Amino acid sequence: MTNIKTKKRGSLIIISGTTCAGKGTVIQKLLEKHHNIELSVSYTSRPIRPGDIEDITYHFISRQQFEEMIESDAFLEYEIVHGKEYYGTPKIDVEEKLRNGIDIILEIDVKGAQTIKILLPETILIFIMAPSMEIVKERIKARGAESPEQIIKRFETAYREINEINKYNYVVVNDNLDEAVKKVEAILISEKCRVDRIEEIAVENQEEIIHEFLIGREFNNEKKSLI
Repeated sequence: MTNIKTKKRGSLIIISGTTCAGKGTVIQKLLEKHHNIELSVSYTSRPIRPGDIEDITYHFISRQQFEEMIESDAFLEYEIVHGKEYYGTPKIDVEEKLRNGIDIILEIDVKGAQTIKILLPETILIFIMAPSMEIVKERIKARGAESPEQIIKRFETAYREINEINKYNYVVVNDNLDEAVKKVEAILISEKCRVDRIEEIAVENQEEIIHEFLIGREFNNEKKSLI
């Protein structure tokens, strides 16, 4: 019998996607189905809005506090959105959970994903896409809460991000939610089976003896055939 000991460390999973691709819904389904997967909560300097929940939606801190955290190298990555508010992924929180064997999902954009991939090459990068840009347009219109200028800006961002998908490990088209979730689950299972996650392989003595016996017998048979 062979015993394979794999690394206890959790997997760091980045899920990005174009606007209205449904990446948030895919992530929520994964969290509901798998208790060993958690979503990293980012820090932000933006004000709390109606519907936000402290330490669940974001960790809300002041701009000064955020900049102090930058100075102390507290983020895996951070950025300023629209030249106004800071958003960042906490380094200590993520590292602690990974050490404890918890899989962590980061829902961040392409730029942040590339920053973290450089720091942590073992990070799994998954890009969620809508079936077509026409469907994206329909979903944005269905919201009915954005101006034509905002819609154009979203499309520009989406096209720019699509051109970066070759930097990701996997792409999942979300044309059916349940199927998209299954595909992401399959990716995570396959990643757990990677050879580089193996720490130790132990073969019991009995198997080693049998293996040596078979090799010896095969060698003797070859010798007899030559006589």
